[in-house]
Amino acid sequence: MPDDATETTLTQPTESTETAAVASDTEVSAPQLGARKNARKIREGLVSSVAMDKTAIVISTDRVRHRRYNKTVQRNTRLYVHDETNQLSVGDRVRVQETRPLSKTKRWRLVEIVERAR
Repeated sequence: MPDDATETTLTQPTESTETAAVASDTEVSAPQLGARKNARKIREGLVSSVAMDKTAIVISTDRVRHRRYNKTVQRNTRLYVHDETNQLSVGDRVRVQETRPLSKTKRWRLVEIVERAR
């Protein structure tokens, strides 16, 4: 009987080692590279108009599968983007991020210019 008791104590890890292992896992996984800080949407698209002051219209194209016919369909969305310095020009490929409402229709802000128009 004493042999069985010794075996059970050796095979069962103590709680302190379990919590230490869990704590080390959370420390390693917390500062992951590429993890977004918030859940705001990020889109990429082409600038189609810069006629307004500090505002640009970006066309974002999404490819979705049709529910009935299972064919891939392209859907375009017009995003009104805040451009503080009026640096965008028609044809630029940009990355935009969702933000609080800035005007009646403007809900996106410029993150970066991926590619300039030629």
